[in-house]
Amino acid sequence: MPIQVFPTPSAGASYSSQPPASASSVLLDGQLVTASSISTTVTGTGAPWLLYANGAGTTTITIAGTPYTVTAGSTVGTSAYTGSQSVSVAGPLTAPAPTPFTTSTLPSASSWSGVAYGQISGTNYYVAVATSGTAGAYSTNGTTWTASTMPSADSWYAVTFGNGYFVATAYGTSNGAYSTNGTTWTSSSMPSSSSWLGVTYGNISGTNYYVAVGSGTKGAYSTNGSTWTASTMPSTSNWYGVTYGNGYFVAIQRSATTAGAYSINGTTWTAATMPSAAYWHAVGYGLVGATPTYVAVAQQLTTAGAYSTNGTSWTASTMPSASDWFGVTYGNGYFVAVTYNSTAGAYSTDGSTWTAATLPSAALWNGVTYGNGYFVAVANGTSTNPVQGAYYAFTPLPVAYGIYNGATVRA
Repeated sequence: MPIQVFPTPSAGASYSSQPPASASSVLLDGQLVTASSISTTVTGTGAPWLLYANGAGTTTITIAGTPYTVTAGSTVGTSAYTGSQSVSVAGPLTAPAPTPFTTSTLPSASSWSGVAYGQISGTNYYVAVATSGTAGAYSTNGTTWTASTMPSADSWYAVTFGNGYFVATAYGTSNGAYSTNGTTWTSSSMPSSSSWLGVTYGNISGTNYYVAVGSGTKGAYSTNGSTWTASTMPSTSNWYGVTYGNGYFVAIQRSATTAGAYSINGTTWTAATMPSAAYWHAVGYGLVGATPTYVAVAQQLTTAGAYSTNGTSWTASTMPSASDWFGVTYGNGYFVAVTYNSTAGAYSTDGSTWTAATLPSAALWNGVTYGNGYFVAVANGTSTNPVQGAYYAFTPLPVAYGIYNGATVRA
């Protein structure tokens, strides 16, 4: 429930701020910490009211049925009110655009390639893997990182989370790995040696599936995150990315062909057609309003993007710059994409139209994930560019608000 703190009228300093200079007393004061609105009554003395809010975005304060929009950190004057009036306070439900990102530092200068978010026993974990030896990393806040150790020295390329397990796959081997706590890893075996480049999690009819894609026609699935069974992709390609949503596993390839694929059971695949023969590198899923939406981005200095509302047929979209688009994810109403060797990023609210965003450096951004209000990206760390991580934090809540009795003449 929202927290409410109501100081004595005319008490001076407010919980939400110092009252405006023209305020004669504090009428209502509190903090909104959930998306639920607060409703109460306030008694006016015939003077205008002064409204204040300091949450990100805009806050709506409705007085006697009249809504007032209060921009973060501003004060809004109202008409004069006398007697008991109904008041409701609703926080910003639309998050601000996710740009720019802020720099973070991974625990070593490794080639960080994949990142995933999950919650284990009430603790948030962001987990990263690298294509350089046994380097792994985890963060509980999205901003500071701690080193972990993968179970073998491999090119760990992809990681996902589901049903209490982080699951990682490696490039060019039959090695896999899983973690039940986000910090320590146990080895597993893929069904064959392949360039396992994409892995995701989904639940179909109550059964958990971890699904991986690789080079050639190689695919794999697991129902427990530790033992794997081979599957077959519908064509020979470099299957690079896979995602899950609304009952479909969807895979894309990086081979300059129009080949795509989808699966309704995690084990058998059907061919799909991408809108162009691009090097499709990453794919993500999100819910745009009530519409399931799959989004793919491509590399090779292109503006090629694509979206699908059914997982089987695709429509072309245009990225905001010709870049190597390497990663895409969804969260808090936004698709977010990152690029390799560039400060270019992008965000979209519908998966079809994109707006440029800014990453903190021209790092080799490989992966991006979302969880608990944070977009988190990882990159290759090099001696000339030590920046290896980045984050963007949504902070629309909490909202501290105040309603003050104003002067007889509006300020």
